[in-house]
Amino acid sequence: MTQTPISSDFGNSTSDRLASMAHETIDRVTPKVNRAEHEVRGAAAKAADGAKVLQQNAVKATEENLRKVRSFIESNPLATTVIAFAAGALLSTLVRR
Repeated sequence: MTQTPISSDFGNSTSDRLASMAHETIDRVTPKVNRAEHEVRGAAAKAADGAKVLQQNAVKATEENLRKVRSFIESNPLATTVIAFAAGALLSTLVRR
């Protein structure tokens, strides 16, 4: 049995053709990928800005509520003591069960 040699020209032309097709495909999709990346980065930046605003609002609300609680405690120390005692008694009752 004799084997016929495979032409190296056939292999090279096929690989060259495939490489050329790959390059063309990459060149064709690159602008679309770049546009998609730009849109994703923009959406991420917008989401990050929104999260920062939410965090700032939460911090402001927490500070305001803390100020109100401190004011109530300072104005009503006896009522605060009774509320704390009742909350502790209720919590200990719940924990024992």
